[in-house]
Amino acid sequence: MGKLKRKEYEALLAPMKEELIEMAHWVDETRQRVVILFEGRDTAGKGGAIQAIAGTLNPRQCHVVALAKPTEREATQWYFQRYVAHLPAKGEVTLFDRSWYNRAGVERVMGFCSEEQAVAFLDTAPAFEKQLVDDGILLFKYWLCCDQERQEERFAERLNDPLKSWKLSPIDLEARQKYGDYTRAREEMLAATHSDVAPWTLIDFNDQKLGRLTLIRDLLDRLPELKLPAAKVSFPALKGKPLKEKFGVVKPIPEFPVG
Repeated sequence: MGKLKRKEYEALLAPMKEELIEMAHWVDETRQRVVILFEGRDTAGKGGAIQAIAGTLNPRQCHVVALAKPTEREATQWYFQRYVAHLPAKGEVTLFDRSWYNRAGVERVMGFCSEEQAVAFLDTAPAFEKQLVDDGILLFKYWLCCDQERQEERFAERLNDPLKSWKLSPIDLEARQKYGDYTRAREEMLAATHSDVAPWTLIDFNDQKLGRLTLIRDLLDRLPELKLPAAKVSFPALKGKPLKEKFGVVKPIPEFPVG
């Protein structure tokens, strides 16, 4: 089976976008709080999957969180503290582009935390997530899978594309040599933090378009019936003639002869 073509992808995504709008309406009307974690290897496709959802929704309701390296002050805080500050209020959706699971992945593999800190995280993360769910938050955790051959292809694309080169960091280049270490860290993380309360969902993202469709479909199918009665909106008739714009319409810049 070949990769999904752009036109096929857009045709399949279009009805899902309508369902995402229904989801947003349902979240707002029922005052839900939704948290979606996007985790996976570098180049797996987290940004594209997030954009497919966030780009459809009202940015006042749907917030994308992609935290940078902790500041000196944040490094002295309770580990989960800076993530808690970004949890949604009622009627909101928060998409985490990487999350507290940084500690189980990149921090552990690259030596940015101690082994004791990583083990402590794996012990406490399930309890932290249970508190979120017990408080009413709808928590979804997605791991985007990408094999090493496909990852190498995407690294090369980033290196050779000026519009994508910003995505390639020295950490990414060093991480290329640690594919096996990341695999072992991921397997230990999944074993320690997959639970009935906050399960992981793994999705094949070797074909990113197909992966996005699969993820969105899974998300929508795991939510309750989203359709709500449509509110009736009526437009009162204007009295008199409609007013014309005070200022003229801006015309396109004319083409100048080349010579």
